[in-house]
Amino acid sequence: MRIRATVAAVTGAMALSAFVAPSALAADSGSSYKADVAKVLEAAHHAAGKSAFSSSAAAEPQPYQLDVTFSNFKIAKAVKIGTTNHVSTTVTYTLNHGADVDVTADDFLSGPYIYRGSFTDQDNWLIGDEPATCKVVSATAETCTGKIDAYPGDGELASSDAGTWKGAAIAIAYNGQLDTDNGDITKVGLAEQGSLGTTLVQRVSRLTVNAAPEPVKKGATITVTGALTRANWDDNKYHGYTGQSVQLEFRKKNSKKYTLVKTVKTDSRGNLKTTVKASVDGYFRYNFAGTTTTPAIAAAGDFVDVK
Repeated sequence: MRIRATVAAVTGAMALSAFVAPSALAADSGSSYKADVAKVLEAAHHAAGKSAFSSSAAAEPQPYQLDVTFSNFKIAKAVKIGTTNHVSTTVTYTLNHGADVDVTADDFLSGPYIYRGSFTDQDNWLIGDEPATCKVVSATAETCTGKIDAYPGDGELASSDAGTWKGAAIAIAYNGQLDTDNGDITKVGLAEQGSLGTTLVQRVSRLTVNAAPEPVKKGATITVTGALTRANWDDNKYHGYTGQSVQLEFRKKNSKKYTLVKTVKTDSRGNLKTTVKASVDGYFRYNFAGTTTTPAIAAAGDFVDVK
């Protein structure tokens, strides 16, 4: 797993004493929760990556398997992320557990996350600032609500990360190991499950339109310009979205419905330009249908007074 702007990879023996105490989690900003989860996952993944024929494989410390599974994972169809603003999206799921798992313990935590790539070799991930809030619904199940938080300005994402991501959930039973000076990772329980659902992580788009001249004589030429741009997570700026088909639409004055006029493609800088003949008063707008990496957007209509 590659973890950006969260915590360095943890290898070998793991010092749980570096974690904050469970009681501090609720009051903290959430960074400790994210870092703690990352450390536990790194310990588990690092140990799992050891060759079965390695003499050190058996000695590699790792969390034990927690008797927990997840279901009913629900997330928004798309998470739209700009260049700098914090973005948060809500996830709900069901946590199913064995009778021997104490989900009411103060240091039992669960939460959702999303990842890009394969579950066993993730390219990137996004997790919430805080653990999920769960409600006991039976002796062996809880319903949980958690957040996925993204901070593009902190370097968590690259533009190439846009597209389809998969949902996952974790549960960790720290079993008092956070309160000791030398916590034992082998006494920490971990359950992690991927491919629970999908969502699109998209680069926020912007679209402009300008119809001129205005006013204009009936039958004269109207030039309609605009630009389609989208967030770039590599430099935290907006750049033109090139080679994209965008619909030019028109709505008559006193009408509520836009109709298609023609389809225009953005140039090498994301700019749009076309011409039409003036007929009646009304509004012109550009409308972009969106892609898997970039959400749909329609510009606000620009009114043209036809004399």
